[in-house]
Parts: sequence; structure tokens; C-alpha cells
Amino acid sequence: MKARKIVDEMDSYVPGKSQDEIAQDFNLKKEDIIKLGSNENPWGPSPKAMDAIKQEINTINRYPESQLGELASEIARYSGVDDSQVIIGGDGADEIIDVLAKTFIDAGDEFIVPLPSYMYYEYLLKQYGASPIYARWDIEKNELDVDSIYNAITDKTKMIFLCSPNNPNGALIDQEVFIDIASKNPNILIVIDEAYFEYSEVTNKDLINEFNNVFIIRTFSKVLGLAGMRIGYGLACSEIIEYMHRIKPVFSITRLSFIAALNTLKDTEYIENSIKKGIESRQYLYDEISKIDGLFVFPSKSNFMLINIKETGFTASELALELMKQGIIVRDCTSFKGLDEYWIRISICTLDEDKKFIEILKEVLG
Repeated sequence: MKARKIVDEMDSYVPGKSQDEIAQDFNLKKEDIIKLGSNENPWGPSPKAMDAIKQEINTINRYPESQLGELASEIARYSGVDDSQVIIGGDGADEIIDVLAKTFIDAGDEFIVPLPSYMYYEYLLKQYGASPIYARWDIEKNELDVDSIYNAITDKTKMIFLCSPNNPNGALIDQEVFIDIASKNPNILIVIDEAYFEYSEVTNKDLINEFNNVFIIRTFSKVLGLAGMRIGYGLACSEIIEYMHRIKPVFSITRLSFIAALNTLKDTEYIENSIKKGIESRQYLYDEISKIDGLFVFPSKSNFMLINIKETGFTASELALELMKQGIIVRDCTSFKGLDEYWIRISICTLDEDKKFIEILKEVLG
């Protein structure tokens, strides 16, 4: 049986090694491995969410609710928007991107991604016959090359993906850039990825009231500590949301994910502490890495930071392997389009884990 042409031509997504695999390969204890590669919340989920899950566990023989009104209302309150401006998806924010593509992309359309950035936009949209057109981040200045966005626009452009803070470099895009692009291109959907907005303490959510071509992606996987529950949401004008609900899968949110998300949003103290500790960890890592010869680290407004290691004599894959042998997982950024083989990305951890990472990093670098 032959697959669709576009599927036949695609490469499979290859995830990084699991903690179990690393523990087995390098004779380590799984509990001693420190993950700095996945941009997660290292302090665990909300206690209120965990308690609520325990109370709900005996209902998992039943289908989840198809109507997500209570959670939509809580997200709307958290985000400062109307209930009708919210859509909720499973599989983190990835289902939201997928439903966006199903709703608006036709074969032959183009979408713009400035490189480097989150690579899953391209992976998902190419499945529907759309072609990526690359703009660029000016890595030396650590800012978006706005002219490259305008130069990439054609009459086939359907979407522009702009991640702020951007993954992997952690830089923000000024709101005036979004306003300018959206106002000049009313028939192009401007997709603003705010997966990490809580760490930056900056949001562009008010733009959905000014423009009917702005869509904001968010997730429960970062500050909200539910990466394993796979919940994301989108914010946009009610017309866009209504279109998307026509084709969104009905039961894509599990009962336990629903309960976890709802109770996490109600746990204000947990959210505030997660943001505070995340920013403190980020600052500690930035300060310590800045002191190490041979490393250049970008200031970040996210829960991760990008590091150039070229002067160390290691490539990213070589350094990642040496750290992995010591139980440290970092992100080798060689696979990021727009970066060469001398970049790694690290994410925040607990302060004790941060200190252990810095100690091992110095040992490996000599």
C-alpha cells in the first residue's frame, strides 16, 4: 500500500533518547539524570491538580466531556479574553496547530517561518500540501529580521508563524512588529506562539480584539507543569474559533487532562511560584554560564537559553554526548534549520540541579 506522495517524501520525527535509555546506555540511575533539554517545569505539577486527579481516577472508564465550557471559561479568565475566543486541544499546542492547518490550509499554499524557530510548524503543515518559505532571525543581534518576513510574502502566503519568546534563542518580538504585519496583510493569518509567555511576562493577547487575522498559541506544558497531560489552547476572534471547532476532534482531551488543567488554573499560588522560580533559575544559569570561557549565552525571556560553544573545540553533538555520559541532557541544536553545529539549548532546573549542571559542564570543558 503506497502512502500519499507528501508522506512518502517526509522524514520521520526522531525524538531524543528517553531517561530509561540513557540510564541503560551509560549505567546511570534514572533518578540521577538531569533534564535540561525539553523546556519543562522541573518543580512538578500543581498539588491541587494532583489531588483532583486522584479523586477522578475511578471515572476513566467513561468518555471525557465533549463540552469543555468550564475549562474554556477558566482559560478565558486566566487569559483576559472572552469564552468564545478560546479553543482547547490535546497533544499540547500541536493539535491546535494541526487544526489550524486543517481549517485554513489548501494544497499549494505557503507559510512563513523565520529560522531558527520551532520546527514542528513545518512538520505539521507540510502534511497538508503547504510549502515553507523561510525568513530569518538575525542571530548576531538576537532579533527578528523583519525585512526578511516582508520579502518572503507572496500571493500564496496563508500563514506567518512568529514565536515570542522564540525557540531556541529566547528573544521577544516587539508588539509593533505584529501590528504592522497584521495590518498590512489582512488575508494572512499571523500565528503568534506564546508557549513561554509567562516567563517573559509579556503577551499580545489584546491583538485578537483588534485584528481578525491574529491567532495566539499557548500550552499547559511549560509554566503550568502539565507536559505529560498534553493540553494546549488557542486565542483568536470568535469567527476563527468557530471555524476550527467544526473540524476539531470531539474527545481529544482526556478526563484526567481536563481535571488537571482546570485545577491548575485555579492554583494561583502554584503558578506564581513556578514563574518566580523559573526566572530565578534562568538568571542563575545565565550568570554562571557567562563566566565560562569559550561559551556565549544569549539573554533569554523564556525558560531556556541558547549557547554557542564553538570556541570550546566541541561540536554540539560531541558536547551533548559527553554531558549525557554524566547524566545531563541538553538539546543539541544541530537539527535546527538556521543554526550550525555549534549550538546547544538548556532549560531551567531546580537550583540544586542547576549547580550540579554547571559543575559537570566545567569538568567536561576542562
